[in-house]
Amino acid sequence: MDIPLTPRNAVPSATHAASQATPQTTLYDVVGEDFFRTLVHRFYSRVKDDDLIGPMYPADDWEGAEDRLRWFLVQYWGGPHTFQQRRGRPMLRRRHMPFSIGEAEAQRWLELMGSALDQFSDEELAPAYRAQLVEHMTRVAYMMINSNS
Repeated sequence: MDIPLTPRNAVPSATHAASQATPQTTLYDVVGEDFFRTLVHRFYSRVKDDDLIGPMYPADDWEGAEDRLRWFLVQYWGGPHTFQQRRGRPMLRRRHMPFSIGEAEAQRWLELMGSALDQFSDEELAPAYRAQLVEHMTRVAYMMINSNS
């Protein structure tokens, strides 16, 4: 049975609910660093060739872009705080303000990320965890909209 996870902690199963001493499990604990490395790499391999959002990314810093997104996702989902140590607080809206992001750009970002997620089998990423990732990414993508483009 999959235990639904939240970013930094898990919703305990009924078995574990009585034990407050049981450590919380994060999505990062379940899937690990390699999952996020693979996800982000698959995503950026699509972004590089995308006519709509590809030009927003630094052509000379794809590796840096991958690192930053991976660090953010790892930190958000309960892993090491590398993003904050290297970049400070996430401040996602502020960091994305220089780019004109409309609904089309948000939707394209989600399509490309969805394609990257779809490459994982249900054994590699349980459907419940996939749904949580998609729900979070959808919220964030639409939160980045800052124009009517």
